[in-house]
Amino acid sequence: MGLILDLAVQGVQMVLVLALAPLLLGLTRKVKARLLRRQGPSLLQPYRDLVRLARKEVVLAENASWLFRSGPYMIFAATWVAAALVPTFATGLHFSWTADLIAIAALLGTARVFLALVGMDVGTSFGGIGSSREMMFASLAEPAMIMIVFVVALVAGSTQLSHIAIFMQEHASLRVSLGLALVALVIVALAENARIPVDNPATHLELTMVHEAMVLEYSGRHLAVIELAAALKLLLYVSLIGCIFFPWGIASGEAGPTAYAIGVATYLVKLAVGGFLLVVLETSIAKMRVFRVPEFLGAALMLGLLGTLLLFVSRTF
Repeated sequence: MGLILDLAVQGVQMVLVLALAPLLLGLTRKVKARLLRRQGPSLLQPYRDLVRLARKEVVLAENASWLFRSGPYMIFAATWVAAALVPTFATGLHFSWTADLIAIAALLGTARVFLALVGMDVGTSFGGIGSSREMMFASLAEPAMIMIVFVVALVAGSTQLSHIAIFMQEHASLRVSLGLALVALVIVALAENARIPVDNPATHLELTMVHEAMVLEYSGRHLAVIELAAALKLLLYVSLIGCIFFPWGIASGEAGPTAYAIGVATYLVKLAVGGFLLVVLETSIAKMRVFRVPEFLGAALMLGLLGTLLLFVSRTF
């Protein structure tokens, strides 16, 4: 009976992240429109868009290979597993032993590789440009992510997310190194999700787009799966920031239904606050040139490195 309950709670987390990902995307679009003094779409519009795309017929290029057809599902699977591993409302779930920061970084890297490959598969110029830019940004974003993992692991003594969340709850303190890691993680999240100032997800300008360039040839259910994976990726980073740096409200794995309900409510508040702050940041700054993005990500790498060095120099930081 205990095993069935543990699997049920784990299943609830997997379904929860999948159900909330389009809602978070709709929230960001709605809040951004309101800040720009526009009515904006409904919060449920991303769900309608996904259903509409899923009902449409798939149009494939004549030279599309098996990778182009199966790529969206591989990208979605890797992103969904990574998002489901991050503790959202409870720690110590049945598969929490796999929720490791390095494993999550590897899953995101796998999804990125498949996305770059499918962008080049058909042979269009836009797909090649988007794939080359994606891998150029990844060459700086992944080392920055590893440095962030080093900082958090040195503070908490583990890379396992449930252990990190519990440690942060019990030993909450202001550390300069954690502050640097938080800023670095926000920069990486902006770059990985193609948000302003790195990219503008609301436009399709040929000279600036990165993510959109790789998926221009997709349609129908394939495009719906890729869009859902992109929404899951945004939710993943918001959940990751909340789990590591703001773990309050997360229930333990042995808690009861009341603690789980409080954890879900707290998680919803974190998503709402994270989405709101993201939109405020996007409306406060302008998009930078593509060739300035490596400098932007280089700052994240340096912040992670500085946080690691501070921990080696003095444990009080």
